[in-house]
Amino acid sequence: MAESARTYPPAARVGVPEAPPAQDDPARCAPAPLDGDIAGAVAAFLGEFFADRRAAVEERPPDDAADAGGGLDTVLDAEFQSEVVARLAEFTLSGGKRIRPVFAWWGWRAAGGTADGPAAHAALRAASALELVHACALIQDDVMDGSVLRRGRAALHAAVAEQHRRSRWSGGSGRYGESVAVLAGDLALVWADDMLDEALEELGARGGARVPWRRMRTELIAGQFLDLRAQAGRQESPDAALRVDRLKTAAYSVERPLHLGAALAGAGGGLVAALRGYGAGIGTAFQLRDDLLGLYGDPAVTGKPVGEDLREGKRTLLLALGVERALARGDAESAAALRDGAGEPELTAADAARLAALLEALGARAAVEERIARLVDEGLAHIRGAPMPGEARRALETMAVQAGTRIR
Repeated sequence: MAESARTYPPAARVGVPEAPPAQDDPARCAPAPLDGDIAGAVAAFLGEFFADRRAAVEERPPDDAADAGGGLDTVLDAEFQSEVVARLAEFTLSGGKRIRPVFAWWGWRAAGGTADGPAAHAALRAASALELVHACALIQDDVMDGSVLRRGRAALHAAVAEQHRRSRWSGGSGRYGESVAVLAGDLALVWADDMLDEALEELGARGGARVPWRRMRTELIAGQFLDLRAQAGRQESPDAALRVDRLKTAAYSVERPLHLGAALAGAGGGLVAALRGYGAGIGTAFQLRDDLLGLYGDPAVTGKPVGEDLREGKRTLLLALGVERALARGDAESAAALRDGAGEPELTAADAARLAALLEALGARAAVEERIARLVDEGLAHIRGAPMPGEARRALETMAVQAGTRIR
């Protein structure tokens, strides 16, 4: 499809104001600059990518090519198409705020990347590959955590397990669902590389973009491991909780996407350092807000049950500060209540509400709020003197505030 023919479905604008309506002039038929609907453009690029992959999966080579061994990489079973590819596509396309591609886009724009044209479209396609990395992380995180809901719907492994039960297939339905989900996550990670590589080919020689991409993937997996290890070891250190937040969320959600976008535009080391400093602070603030929403938010808005982090035994900063403050006061009973509640799978909504009130009474909730505000201020300080276009600076400032105060 030619660039000029691309259209984008409506989607929530993230981090930037609505684009003004097109004026009645000869240029009105040209594609709108991508700044105005980044999330919509990302959704369109992902839709195109999955359509291309589905077509490749369904393709069958001629008999002579199959006999000669040619084209066999496109011969994939129809059940793989419906059970893995279609589920991954639905999961990736059905929701999410696209914040990682949005941050990557503003890294591109901050480094002087254009707002429209072939290079801009290729850069945003490269950024869209981050959504496939995110899909991998969410799908496999739900398996590791035993979460049955994601975005208010059945998690992928839970939906597959339910199909297994309804179909009365052999073996354990839970094990089957988790296995298919792991494969779907693996496929997402593989296809993320494909999507990035195809976009980089359009951009030309952009080898520097591979550096943040490689580091982001390793940091994400390291953060996930540290999260599991913290739960298994029942770690209570606030520093350990922040380390997980930095690697598991901040690095791959904000810091490295900004780094990737800037690298696509050929940014120098000074700007990259400023954007990464901003990303580390804002990304950590984003995760801390998520922790608070998990206990104090509205499930109808967050899409997850209240107290799920406690049931899973997540060693959040909120929990760590609560235990630390209880011990500092000599309140062994409160410390024991928090320790016993963390990792208790039978924790009821009433139990979660009591622990939430206890954490608030201990001052842990207020301390996390203060940390969020401080992180947002520190993140903004990193870009205050950095040279970048005004629209990029305004977008990053807006998203910093949104990260610290969002309602979902």
